[in-house]
Amino acid sequence: MADDNNNTPINHGNITPVVIQDEMKSCYLDYAMSVIVGRALPDVRDGMKPVHRRVLFAMDSLNNYHNKPFLKSARVVGDIIGKYHPHGDSAVYGAIVRLAQDFSMRYPLVDGQGNFGSIDGDNAAAMRYTEIRMKKLSEQMMADLDKETVDWQPNYDDSLVEPKVLPTKVPNLLINGSSGIAVGMATNIPPHNLSEIMNGLLALIDNSQTSIDELMKIIPGPDFPTAGAIHGTEGIRSAYHTGKGVLQIRAKMDVEHNAKKDRDSIVITELPYQVNKAKLIERIAELVNEKEITGISDLRDESSREGIRVVIDLKKGEIATVIINKLYKSTPLQTSFGIIFLSIVNGQPKVLNIKEQLLYFLDHRREIVIRRTVYELKKAKERAHILEGLKVAVDNIDEIVELVKKSEGPLQAKTKLMSNYSLSEIQAQAILDMRLQRLTGLERDKIIKDYNDIMKEIARLELILGSDEEITAIIKTECQEILENFGDKRRTEIVAKADEIHMEDLVKQEDVIVTITHKGYVKRMAMDTYRTQKRGGTGVKGADGADDDFYTSIFTANTHSTLFIFTNKGQVFSIKVYNIPEGNRTTKGRNIVNLIQMPAGEAVKKIMILPDVIEGKFLMIATEKGIVKKSELSEYKNIRQSGLTAIKIVEGDNLLSVRITDGTKDVLLCSSSGKIIRFAETDARPLGRVSQGVKGIELTEDEKIIGMEIIDDSVEILSVTSQGYGKRTSVSEYRKQSRGGKGILAMRLTEKNGEIIDIKPVTDKDDLMIISDKGQVIRTKISGISLMGRTTQGVRLIKLKEGEAVVAVEKIIDPDEEVETVVAAEGSAPAVQAAPATEAVEADDVETDAPETDEE
Repeated sequence: MADDNNNTPINHGNITPVVIQDEMKSCYLDYAMSVIVGRALPDVRDGMKPVHRRVLFAMDSLNNYHNKPFLKSARVVGDIIGKYHPHGDSAVYGAIVRLAQDFSMRYPLVDGQGNFGSIDGDNAAAMRYTEIRMKKLSEQMMADLDKETVDWQPNYDDSLVEPKVLPTKVPNLLINGSSGIAVGMATNIPPHNLSEIMNGLLALIDNSQTSIDELMKIIPGPDFPTAGAIHGTEGIRSAYHTGKGVLQIRAKMDVEHNAKKDRDSIVITELPYQVNKAKLIERIAELVNEKEITGISDLRDESSREGIRVVIDLKKGEIATVIINKLYKSTPLQTSFGIIFLSIVNGQPKVLNIKEQLLYFLDHRREIVIRRTVYELKKAKERAHILEGLKVAVDNIDEIVELVKKSEGPLQAKTKLMSNYSLSEIQAQAILDMRLQRLTGLERDKIIKDYNDIMKEIARLELILGSDEEITAIIKTECQEILENFGDKRRTEIVAKADEIHMEDLVKQEDVIVTITHKGYVKRMAMDTYRTQKRGGTGVKGADGADDDFYTSIFTANTHSTLFIFTNKGQVFSIKVYNIPEGNRTTKGRNIVNLIQMPAGEAVKKIMILPDVIEGKFLMIATEKGIVKKSELSEYKNIRQSGLTAIKIVEGDNLLSVRITDGTKDVLLCSSSGKIIRFAETDARPLGRVSQGVKGIELTEDEKIIGMEIIDDSVEILSVTSQGYGKRTSVSEYRKQSRGGKGILAMRLTEKNGEIIDIKPVTDKDDLMIISDKGQVIRTKISGISLMGRTTQGVRLIKLKEGEAVVAVEKIIDPDEEVETVVAAEGSAPAVQAAPATEAVEADDVETDAPETDEE
């Protein structure tokens, strides 16, 4: 048995041992360079990758020009993969399809007949069904290919040759752009406007020292086939100077108003480059279904051959600019385009700025013009050489005819002509090949004329080759011809700044009424929705009462205001008023949970307006258990979308009220038993945002706080009960006490007027808004309510039906009064069954003073 441990060296013969790491490194580098140079990156001169270059070359070889009949795509693909591009037919056909798509190419190079896909992402028809031919512009890329203007290389099996680069007159790299991912690098060149690029080339021809900033005045930025708008010039400037930059591209959206339905529609007419329209519509629908974007009632695609038209119908009262901004943020209606001007330069990948790319193209054109002129000069000299021989023949026609007649054969005749007339072999052969008709008088004169003309052409060509100015003039003329024949207008708009849309600049400033229900439905309404009535009126219908929902809050705000939304568990959120949907008296509104990211199990408790200046301001927060906390307002200025903790709430307690203050006034707390305590704000020191707070008032087990106000001696205190009674009392009747006391009696409570539900600091200039649990709303003037003692029962403010109760009270600030004030959502009434609105009982009751009983 053989020894398994035999260490005898094995004879490998011709096999050479190599280090596997070195071999893998070498092979991978070869593969990487093959991908970079031969597949993924375009050449800086013609802007073509090998597959695109081979497509146009094959079509040129087939005479598949713009003025010739179409050929089947399969025919052209067969030639390409059989002769030049040994890859899959689907890859080649895919390249042809893209060259024919007007939404992919700014200037399509292939004229397609049939289904070549759509902006919705639909695939093109099979190549056996479609037909193609070259565009007129693409023929300019093949011009002078037969004049030795470019180098050639063998095809993949050495049976044919193909051009290494095209002698293009068109700067295809910039006008159509390119994208590709190689090994360890990628390119992403946006398309540009041909007119602007050609004008940029002309500027550099006239002055090669033209700066990039000067070029940017001629070429302001990319120009995409799908139009849209570029927001911001910094990305363009960075890309043009360094070769790298990022653009923000937005769709074009118009707002159309339907007067019949009194609502707006957003119409999308242009898309960002490379955005799939069908997927965009799916994304918008998804956001609507997930309630991330509200206010959209319908979405449909009305696109046709005339262009893109996607219509987004809005719900009544929605502000179109707000929805547009949300669409920009959450959908591909705004996209980023990262520019990398990477291309192959002299066989190596290189990142270039805009000027370098234009100069490389001009260098290419200069080489093409020189090589074309050399070729034409060579051909002209060859023709002149032949014409010189024919001229000799014409001058000695009789002798030459006799010489040919006496010669035994063509070879002897050629030899005699060369020896007798000092002709070259080519000239002698041309004389022998000359037809008899060339011996006529006219033909002899034509030979002389052709000779003179060709000598002039030779002189012209030699002049070109001997003068850089002449070569530059030719390049300039050709650029001007391309500009005149193929130039067009810019499609993509360039907006100077890429800043976020400021809704405050787009939304009209106006005061509105905002209401919120027990179940969290919110809406905003015009200030004149409710007419002012006399005290004791029956009110107007505010909203349809549901079986288990009713109003709990009503307040005024400006459409530009920022609202703080506090939950019963001490969380705070922020929202702009214009983001709240608009409605009327009878509409239900939209649930607040659809507008903010409120945690499950929490309820909105307080809403207030954030002042423009927050320095030196405080938040005073009170809970139902009598805890108060004062914090600096600046701690709440940056509220996340998911909210912040405003106060630490202990088990069994809930946030009750929040006020903004300057720290110099007094705090007024009122309990459900009708007792009030007044103490100075300075008694409560500022605490951190997430702290618990300190005791504000002493409560019994059954008591809770129903209201907190920040007051001074300039106001009166309005007290309102659940049965619609209320009164004004001078603030001087509520003397200051130390924080944490039991308070003094604020109002005499009986079965007739019910529990006290709210207190308000008011003046004669204020109006009062009162809402019942059955949707009844009344607006009345404060001046119509009697000024009464602290311990009185009050007067009737609203007539209620049996079983109906007041759930919310809000004062309406007179818009003519220039007084800084803060309006907040107030009170949380007990849940009661709502019922259809009924007529109120006619009665006005005024109670007399009762004995005063105070507790300290």
